[in-house]
Order: sequence, then structure tokens, then C-alpha cells
Amino acid sequence: MSQEIHRTHSAEAADDAGAEATRRPADEAESSRASRGWWDRNADEYQSDHGGFLGDDRFVWGPEGLDEAEAALLGPADGLAGLDVLEIGAGAAQCSRWLASRGARPVALDLSHRQLQHALRIGGDVPLVEADAGRLPFRDGSFDLACSAYGAVPFVADPVRVFREVRRVLRSGGRWVFSVTHPIRWAFPDEPGPEGLSVAASYFDRVPYVEQDESGTAVYVEHHRTLGDRVRDVVAGGFRLVDLVEPEWPAWNDQEWGGWSPLRGNLIPGTAIFVCERD
Repeated sequence: MSQEIHRTHSAEAADDAGAEATRRPADEAESSRASRGWWDRNADEYQSDHGGFLGDDRFVWGPEGLDEAEAALLGPADGLAGLDVLEIGAGAAQCSRWLASRGARPVALDLSHRQLQHALRIGGDVPLVEADAGRLPFRDGSFDLACSAYGAVPFVADPVRVFREVRRVLRSGGRWVFSVTHPIRWAFPDEPGPEGLSVAASYFDRVPYVEQDESGTAVYVEHHRTLGDRVRDVVAGGFRLVDLVEPEWPAWNDQEWGGWSPLRGNLIPGTAIFVCERD
């Protein structure tokens, strides 16, 4: 799983020094700056806390632990050899290493310089690119597949722009698969225990969650889209929705990760995976 992953929707989570949690508008430029800064500051802690679960060369779609080796959402593992694959929001490039081990030719892209330094630390031959998902530095039709496990999409103000960029760099018939926090989670406190089981906010409130410093500058931004919004964004981006996967919590997974836990995972979905194809 890539490194960008939903954190919270509660004021208690504003753990950057002096940060205040609020709900307010945040445009594309502010969201991008906040994401780059937050992940540069927090990459070390994130890798220390979650690197064991993610592995160095494993492709996990979310905290439930759904593995691409079993799910085959990108297509059969034995059919990946020779394909050009773009991973967006790649973090330390764990998913890209797994793809390379199947014979694919992945490129790992992330906004955060520090996350890509962790990719270098782990090693491997995967090309690394530091860039914004809304401005992909590739020629039209460069890739056969694109994927993102919690990368970029939840953090951008204009997901349709990202999807159109992904469509541009994909070849005809190319598949685009991405996972995000399940939209229903925005109605609940992001807590792993019983307090996270009661609706506390409107599911239809699309005002971004923002953590800001004393000057009002955003240091973390996350954008909510309803399930219907996500489907419409996919179509507006030029894709056909092939499947929508809502992984169930497996019996073997006893970990808590932020608001994800066996308690909540057995009752409400935590991840939504959109499987899309370019016409």
C-alpha cells in the first residue's frame, strides 16, 4: 500500500505542533502544498510504524490487508510481465517493487521527497519520480496500467483533473485502479473502538478536513467525496467503472491502524477500491 492514507476527521488528530483541526475550503494549490509538507515531515514516523505491515515489496490495497497477489484487480499476476505501470502516490514504492517482481516495468511517483528517500533506502531498480498527480510529467500513452493504493486521490481538491491526467498517459484499454477511505467513514468519528460506531457528522458534508497552523496556513488537507461523487468523477475523467470493491475485514488481521480495527471493520466498510478502464 502506498504511503498516503486517511488519518482522521476529528479535532483530536491535529498532532502537528500547534495545528488546529477545522472544516473549511481548500483549493488545489493549498491542498498540494499541505500534502507535500505533511508527508515530508511525517514520512519517517509513518515508515517506522507501518513498514512492517506494508513490507518492502508487497502490494496491499488498504488496512484490511487485501493483497493484489490474491485480488488481481490489475489483472492476472502472470499477465503483468512486460507492462508499463504507473504507481501514483507510491510512497516508499512497495507496490512498485511487487509489480517489478512480476516482470512489469513500474514507475513510482510521489509528491513527497522524503517518502521517495525511503524508497531509495529500501532499494531496488524502480524509477522514482517526484511530481504532482494533477500534472503528470509523462507523454500521452506511456503506460498500460495505473494504480494508487490510498495515494493522492483523497488529498486533491480536483480529482477529475487527476483522472484526466491518468487517462492521458494510459494507452487505449488501460486499467486505472485506486483505493481510498470508504466514503461512509466520513460520517463516523475516526476511532477504532466503540466510539467510532456512531454517526457524528453528515455524510453529505463535502467541506474539506483541514489542519492549519497559527497563521491559518493548511498543514494537512483531506477531501471528502460521496460514493456517488466518486463514480461521477471516474466517468467525468474519461473512464468506465468496471468494479467497486469493498474489502471485508479478514479474521487474521488483528491490528489497529488509525480508525481501522477489527471491531469497525466487521461492521462498516473502511476501504473502497475503484477498478476503471480507459476506452
